[in-house]
Amino acid sequence: MKHSLLMGAYVLCFAVAAPAFAFDGWHQENAATIESKTSAFDYVAFDAGTNRLFIGHRQEGLQVFDLAAHKLMKVVGDTTAHSANGATLMPEFDLGIANNEDGTITPFKISTLEAQPSLKVSEEIDASHYDPASKHIFVNAAAGKDGQDIVVLDAPSLKVAGTIRAATAKAEGADVDGKGNLYLAEQDLAKIAVIDTKAMKVTAEWETTGCGKPTAVASDAVNKRLFVGCRSKGAVKPALIVINTETGKIIYAAEIGDGVDGTVYDAELKRIFVASGVNATLSVFEQQNADTYKLVETLATRQWVKVLAMDRKAKKLYSIVAEGSADAGKKINTAVSPYYPNTVFPNTFTVLTYSK
Repeated sequence: MKHSLLMGAYVLCFAVAAPAFAFDGWHQENAATIESKTSAFDYVAFDAGTNRLFIGHRQEGLQVFDLAAHKLMKVVGDTTAHSANGATLMPEFDLGIANNEDGTITPFKISTLEAQPSLKVSEEIDASHYDPASKHIFVNAAAGKDGQDIVVLDAPSLKVAGTIRAATAKAEGADVDGKGNLYLAEQDLAKIAVIDTKAMKVTAEWETTGCGKPTAVASDAVNKRLFVGCRSKGAVKPALIVINTETGKIIYAAEIGDGVDGTVYDAELKRIFVASGVNATLSVFEQQNADTYKLVETLATRQWVKVLAMDRKAKKLYSIVAEGSADAGKKINTAVSPYYPNTVFPNTFTVLTYSK
């Protein structure tokens, strides 16, 4: 009996003293389904000042979602006619722009959502990226056989300041370091282009070996690191890579789910979040120091959850999704996946909230 009591006490002490497993416990906090038609969708952007999410819902326009009430507020201007891919927000000017598939941008006030007439910038637009250091907006414009134009606009005037000819024909995500550099994913070349935001020119290109298709980018300016979410290409598996921005060298790589389109870094939490829409995963990595990273957990989400926005104060992540199908009788975007959905079911569009 005495032996059993001692053993029980030992086990109890061991259990109390044992270190906790480093598991954050991210989970889906809310799913708000809104009335919708059959449009595809792309990027999301979060505005902390209004606690709103701006959603690029293509032919259903740039939609504004109230995150406190979990309901759709408004569609910005005439963006349904221009097919909105998403929004770029510049709170310092109370200015946002919808990035439209037809090559226009639609300016609006973030506070009132009042829209101005749409402006033609290119033949098509995927996304744009704002750099507060130079007050320049970099627009991923139409691609040609010998490269792609990055149209540079002044903020807040939205006048054209210049054009950068990038070698890529598939410019994707980008982020800035606040020190005059913009890092642009050149998906088809498997490279990162470094752009001087004031001089408006490409100053370097970095190879992303082991990264099939660099797609989603997030910058850690303090530690001079760049986080790149990569889709698969041939035998090269999807991965998160970390680049030292002083040298352009890859210092870390880890496998993730495929179909990534969203990478977010939170400096306070020391976490990198990667959303992968084909495998329906949200990977969470810990930044232990500038050169050391570890996978904390991989959350099961839903297929098509591929973009991310973050409320860094409330520590919540936002994404969008809908139910759909890969109709074999219609063209499928096989560059993403052989079964990538090309048909969206009505009234299934959902805004997702993830938290700890």
